[in-house]
Amino acid sequence: HVQLVESGGGSVQAGGSLNLSCTASGYIDSSYCVAWFRQAPGKERGGVAAINDDGRTSYADSVKDRFTISKDNAKNALYLQMNSLKAEDTAMYYCATRRYCTTMAPDAFGNWGQGTQVTVS
Repeated sequence: HVQLVESGGGSVQAGGSLNLSCTASGYIDSSYCVAWFRQAPGKERGGVAAINDDGRTSYADSVKDRFTISKDNAKNALYLQMNSLKAEDTAMYYCATRRYCTTMAPDAFGNWGQGTQVTVS
């Protein structure tokens, strides 16, 4: 069983930046899809960005050109660089995995971490 742990969240002012990290306690096949999700209070969890085995990325429209997803297979780590943060980016951010990046439906992903809080004021 792989345990994912998110870190790097915090409180920043609008326009600021944060870099989230997601590390795995066990081995994650580098061919897997890994993704970031977020959930704000009272809202459903939604996809933010995903990266597949060959490095292709996809983003939610709301974060395009502001967020960058990347991974380091050697370190079993996933990152989310967030720039030009807005108040509406405030949420708990999670990482998760699935075999292929064919959907961003949260129910299709597994190995969820506990999340890291991002607050933008």
